[in-house]
Amino acid sequence: MSQGKEPAVPGRKGPPGPAPRAVWIGGPPGAGKTTLARALAHRRGLRLYRSDTLTWEHRDRALAAGHPAATRWEALTPADRWSAPPAALLAMSLHAERGAMIADDVRALGPGPLTVVEGTPVTPDTVPDPGRAVWLMPSPELQRRRLAERGLPEGVHTLYTLLLADLAARIEAHGLAGRVVTVTPDATPADTRTAAEALLAGPLAEGPTATTPDERRTLRRAENEAVATQYRTYLARPWTTGDPDTVPVTFSCECADPECTAQLTRPLGTFPPAGGGALRCH
Repeated sequence: MSQGKEPAVPGRKGPPGPAPRAVWIGGPPGAGKTTLARALAHRRGLRLYRSDTLTWEHRDRALAAGHPAATRWEALTPADRWSAPPAALLAMSLHAERGAMIADDVRALGPGPLTVVEGTPVTPDTVPDPGRAVWLMPSPELQRRRLAERGLPEGVHTLYTLLLADLAARIEAHGLAGRVVTVTPDATPADTRTAAEALLAGPLAEGPTATTPDERRTLRRAENEAVATQYRTYLARPWTTGDPDTVPVTFSCECADPECTAQLTRPLGTFPPAGGGALRCH
């Protein structure tokens, strides 16, 4: 993290303290962060922290602290949010504030395996040690393709472009080009993982890791619980629509096989499975 005064964290969970061991994966939306982080965590028996699953908790913390941009965002209609000027879009995304909240969340994690932390707000100003971080940066061609594939509204497209430019500027300012994995259209997820593992070889070797099937299943259940909470917190907002019992949600298989990459779509109301069993692909 940059030197100097520590950034204010809306609704801080607790006082600053030493963080558990972690590796950090940043990059703009659509760069492949979640795919990479999930592969590292599942294959190696690591704890996974996905910032997207904390989006609404972070917004609630900012609201409770009276953060002006968070308050404004909640008060606007979706159409008005995405038609805001670029500077307002970036401010209302809470990009900088969420980076500090992510670092705060990681410090608050209890003992456990090495944590893989991923998210767009993971910037050079977020991570305690850049030597434990990588940033996935899509090539211009890939960025254009992925934004087009998503069919995003103009305002969302604008925000994503701003986030990419902001991250690129921060990486350059900190002199961290050597911590970047450039993702090209012909790169496979395995290619990206190999490049990231090379940059993170030291921290990944340190561990600790989950070693038994039960420990791995516990990690996957925690990962899925975070996803379920993300959806439930979102659907509780007064301006959202959707039935929290029937909305389809994608979860990770909890079979504990390190090579399993299965993602299972289930109605939110069916998670956790009845009887406390694991969510399995077979």
